[in-house]
Amino acid sequence: MTARSNFERTLKEIQQDILRLGSLVEQAVYDSVQALVKQDVALAAQVIMGDEMIDELYLGIEEKCVRVMATQQPMAKDLRVAVTGIKILLSLERMGDHCVDIARATMCLSGHPFTVRPVQYIPEMADIVQQMVKDGLDAYVKRDVYKATDMCAMDDEVDFIFNRIFRELIGCMKEKPVNVYQSAYLLYVSRYIERIADHATNIGEAVIYLVTGERHELN
Repeated sequence: MTARSNFERTLKEIQQDILRLGSLVEQAVYDSVQALVKQDVALAAQVIMGDEMIDELYLGIEEKCVRVMATQQPMAKDLRVAVTGIKILLSLERMGDHCVDIARATMCLSGHPFTVRPVQYIPEMADIVQQMVKDGLDAYVKRDVYKATDMCAMDDEVDFIFNRIFRELIGCMKEKPVNVYQSAYLLYVSRYIERIADHATNIGEAVIYLVTGERHELN
């Protein structure tokens, strides 16, 4: 019983660590987009430096998950908990990397006022992505398949906005070649945000696998 209690306590610790990592990633998404919109180089640098903390926490939690699987001989359902934890960790870490990509794009665009209209859609896109990350982690804690599924469906909204940004930025580049530099970087940024949404969808799929033991492709 003692060994089982220790095992369950470790799983709870892993879950809390994952939520802490998720909180850092949510903040990084918000800060990276705010830095872009406000052309705040200092905030962009803060996002880049903050990624070290995300990476360190990711590695620590991953090691804990692997140690549990290697030493506790978990049963099938327990093993799914550990495997799901690693999947969610990987998705969160990659989201953090994309936030760094957005911050670096912000630095490249600094000092040049925005002249293309589609930039206004980027915060809208990011708001949806932040909600996806929040809902995905909430579904993970509550083992809520329905919430995970609904969250994954939000990816369609992100894709719709991304396609709109893509079309309009291409139009801006055709209309005025002077817009090419700025438009190209904003295309990258919108793509990074779209990829964050894809990773959030992966979290939803992981939650469904955790609860049901079944794999569903929702992206």
